[in-house]
This record gives sequence, C-alpha cells and structure tokens, in this order.
Amino acid sequence: MSESYDPHFFSPLFAAEDRHFWFQSRNQVIGEMARQITGGLAPGYMALEVGCGTGNVLRVLEDACSTGSVTGMDLFPEGLRYARQRTDCPLVAGDMLTPPFNDGRFALIGLFDVLEHLSDDDKVLRHLAKMLSADGALLLTVPAYPQLWSYFDEAAHHCRRYRPADLEERLVGAGYCVEYLTPYMATLFPLIWATRKLGSRAGQHSQEDLREMVSSDLRIVPGLNGMLRWWLAGELPLIRRRWQLPFGTSLLAVARKG
Repeated sequence: MSESYDPHFFSPLFAAEDRHFWFQSRNQVIGEMARQITGGLAPGYMALEVGCGTGNVLRVLEDACSTGSVTGMDLFPEGLRYARQRTDCPLVAGDMLTPPFNDGRFALIGLFDVLEHLSDDDKVLRHLAKMLSADGALLLTVPAYPQLWSYFDEAAHHCRRYRPADLEERLVGAGYCVEYLTPYMATLFPLIWATRKLGSRAGQHSQEDLREMVSSDLRIVPGLNGMLRWWLAGELPLIRRRWQLPFGTSLLAVARKG
C-alpha cells in the first residue's frame, strides 16, 4: 500500500487543504465540471470518487451532485478517518485494482491526482470503465509534463507526469472517448518551472527530508496564497467554456465509455 502513497501526508494535507490556493482552485474546476456532467441527469444517479483521501473533494462533489448520491473510496484507512470528519456520505475501503464495484452503477467517477501514483494506469482505467454506467463519465486530473518532475513527485510516490497526448492515448487505449482534455493552472507554470529547475532535485534526499520539503510547500503564506488563488480564478471561465489552455502544471480530462 505505501508504495503508491505515503500516509504521512494525510495529516498536513487535512490541515492545509481548506485554505491552500492550489486545493481551492482545483476544487472550483472540479465542481464546475461535475455540475456540467450531472446537470441533465435524472435524480438518484450515483457518483464515486476513487482515491478520496481526506475528503476534501468529496464535499465539492456532494454540492455539485446534489440530486444524486456520492460515495468515496480509498485504499488507506488513515485517509478515510479524516474524510469522515468532513462528510457523511458513504465511504468504502477498497483497491481500484480489485474494485468492489463492477456493475456499471456510476454516472460519474472522479479520479483526482491519483492515476499518477499507480504503476499500471491502463489497468486502472479499464477497471473504472466497468464501474461506469453506459452514458457515464470519468472526470480526472493528473500532474502535467515530465519536465516539471521534482522532489515533490518523488515524495508523493508518483510514477509519472503526463503530457496531454500521453493521457489521451491512455484513455483511448482503455476504451474511452475523450470529451474534453486541457492543461490547467497555466498561470503557475512559469513559477513552478523555474522553481523546479533551480530548486532541489529528486533522488538526492532522504524520505524525512522529502517529507519536510513537501510539508513546507503546504504551508499557507497569506499574501502569496491569496494572489495565486486570484490568478488561477481567471482560468475558470475558460474551462467552463471548455477551452483548451496552452499549458499548465496539471491536466484535466472528461472521458466517456467508447
């Protein structure tokens, strides 16, 4: 289990997510896309977040899917204990490589910065397709561009970062039709690129050092945090219209069963 994620990070994540610009901005994008996907569905549909962790996004999905039923699933009991503090929705301890659901019940499955942790991403995507209803949609985010690889990816146990073409190829190969795919968090790209080129490189630090460096990234710097949140808010109207941004530090995709 610990090969795919370091449970140490659940505690600092839980402390930071509500106020940190990155999580706030990602939640705005996820909420907008989830509302678009489910807006025309008859009441009573089911939605699932796979890899729900501390439940930070589950609350967004519950709001966006107010006429449906949302379930959270995670491999790590440590994460689910934090998620229970944030939501009353059903929570399931499960492994997406041997998923507890295979009957095509979900109109929406969310997978938010999870796929990059898993060595066999193709197998995971195929399993998720079996869990989707005939007209269901997979909504996912992943970190973008291998050239942005850094100590953060090492500490987070990432297997890869994705180029847009790479992610589309994985989705199509697993039997999906890609409805929308774009980089996002474009305004962060120059800052992150410069920081990761000039900063510490992965593979040169102990696990304890990596943990401390990531925890430092999660600390809230009030003025900077607000400014970056404001910058990123400018992308939301473009994503709402499903424009393709030219670059970004993350990728967003909506895909449906082929």
